[in-house]
Parts: sequence; C-alpha cells; structure tokens
Amino acid sequence: MDFDRYRGELVAFCYRMLGSVHEAEDLVQETLLRAWKARDRYDPARASVRTWLYRIAAHVCLTALEGRGRRPLPSGLGVPSGDVQAPLTPALDVPWLQPFPDARFDVEVRADLRLAWVAAVQVLPARQRAVLVLREVLAFSAAEVAEQLQTTVAAVNSALQRARAALADVGDAHAVTEPDDPKVRAVVQRYMRAFEAADVPALVRLLADDAVLEMPPVPLWYRGSRNYGRFLQRVFTMRGTGWRMREARAGGQPALAAYAPQPGGGCRLHSLQVFTVTGARIARTVVFTDPSVLDVFELPGEIPADGFARVR
Repeated sequence: MDFDRYRGELVAFCYRMLGSVHEAEDLVQETLLRAWKARDRYDPARASVRTWLYRIAAHVCLTALEGRGRRPLPSGLGVPSGDVQAPLTPALDVPWLQPFPDARFDVEVRADLRLAWVAAVQVLPARQRAVLVLREVLAFSAAEVAEQLQTTVAAVNSALQRARAALADVGDAHAVTEPDDPKVRAVVQRYMRAFEAADVPALVRLLADDAVLEMPPVPLWYRGSRNYGRFLQRVFTMRGTGWRMREARAGGQPALAAYAPQPGGGCRLHSLQVFTVTGARIARTVVFTDPSVLDVFELPGEIPADGFARVR
C-alpha cells in the first residue's frame, strides 16, 4: 500500500491539531510506521486507506495532546502593549504557534491552515478539535468520524456543535482573501517596497486603522497603525536600513522573508512576516524570528545587497 501519497495532508491535519510543523511531521512519521506495522490487519471492506490512516493519525494526535496546553500567539495571552520601546524579551517557556510552510507540502485546502483559525482551534478540547477538523475541514461523515475516534455519531454531532459555537467569533477566517488575489499581491508588494526603503509613512498607509503586530516568541503585541508604525521606526533605528524582502506563503496567507543588513555587506535572514489582508489593507502581521521556524521554510540564510540569493 502506498501510504506516502497521504503524507502532505496528514501533516496538515496534525498541524491543525497541534499548531507545530515540527511535531506534526514527527506524528505523521509515527502514524505511517503504525500503519505499516498493521497493514496486514487493514480491512478495505470497513474503510478506505485514507480513512484508516486518519483514524491512526487522530489517535496519535490525541495521545500527544494529553496534559498539554494550547499553542498561542501573543495576542491570545493578554492586552496589547502601548510601549513601543519595551524590551523585546522572548518568552522561551511558551510553546508558540508556528506557521505552516506551503511550499513544502501538497495540500489542496489551506484556508484552515491560517494562523487565526489554527490559534482559535487550539482553545478547543482535543477531541472537539479532532471532530471539527475531521468533519468541517476534511469532510468525513459523522459515521466515519465516529469510527475514527471510536465513539458514537451522537457524540460526534454534539462535539461538532460545541466546537462551532466556540469558534463563532473567528468565522471570518475563511473569508480572508488569497495570496494570488491581484489586489492582495499588490498590497504586499507595496509593503515590501516600502519596507526595503524604510519608508514608515508609506508602510502605515497600507495598514488598517486597528492593525495588529505580534512577534512570537516575544510576548508583546501592538494594536493600531500608529503604534505599528512607531515600532517599525524603532526597528529601522536599531537594525539600520537596506533590508531586503522575499515573497513566501504560510498557511494560505501571503508572507515575506525579511533579511536584515549586515555590517560587512549583504543581508542575513531575520524573520518571516505573515500577513492578513482585508479590504486592501493589512489587518495583521505576525513576525516569526525563531530559527527553528525559519528552517522549516527552507529559506536562504543570506542574500547579497542586490537581492539575489546565494546558497546558505
């Protein structure tokens, strides 16, 4: 049996469950190993290979989630900061939500890989989380999910109803425009040019009035275009001008890899900036600086000042 053809979608499933690409890949490896060992016991009369693999993956994820808290973004932990000069001290004890690297996996539906949606799902109890993803995202029937989770159809329907109610406030996550939308690309490209020019007023003009900026693993976050712009001015003052940017994608959202200027010339990979664009304005930017997150996106570590990449 060819299990590997399902690897990409299984990684996406485990990511939705755990909020970590690293853990998702490990759990998919365990899932496929268990499936290989149990292949002689697989009964095609009871379920398709895909449904059977999701049953194994669901149990692997539920076991991994036992006794764990959620993976948040900074905006899920407290009120926004008004001090744009506050120390940028990382909270390394928090298991932060990670972005999903689109380019590495063949996944058809990415709307439910968006950061806001995955962050919201993290609040749900583990079994509700599994029911929601299996039913709403992957479109398994209630009977199939009941078989996968070894429960009843009534219990599945009840869990789905409670999960939907809990996520009612983030229902617009599906409505966010796609990275390939020409208007979205134009906004992100204008942001990229303004960032490379260190043009803070131009950057602020691209923001929604209540735009959010957050930077895990730093627990601080800011709301409002004024604070966002003041923080960017601090960044350019601290790190200098001459940044370079590269387009990317993360969980179906537009993203930019940001390269900071170096004293000896050229630019070094600094962060991945993931954008939520609504109404032709940037409504949210999540900036990831954790090297382990950047590694997942397989980005060049350095680029020369003219912007052409060289191999790390």
